[in-house]
Amino acid sequence: MEVTKLVSTSDIKDCPAIYATDRGTFLVQGATPTDHGLRIPAHDSLVGIPAELIQKAIRDNLIQDPRRSLRHVRA
Repeated sequence: MEVTKLVSTSDIKDCPAIYATDRGTFLVQGATPTDHGLRIPAHDSLVGIPAELIQKAIRDNLIQDPRRSLRHVRA
């Protein structure tokens, strides 16, 4: 898999960050929360990223604003 860093809000290190892959997916790097109370499969994981990271990626046209192309889905 080829991975390209799109955006980070850290000037010192790469966390948090969003990466694009050659598979048409995104990878997200962030802190692993432990107090979320969700039941997720063992093969999945959650990371927390600041809203500022997504806003920066959209502002810099690195990812498309989902409000323009996707319908909102309730979890």
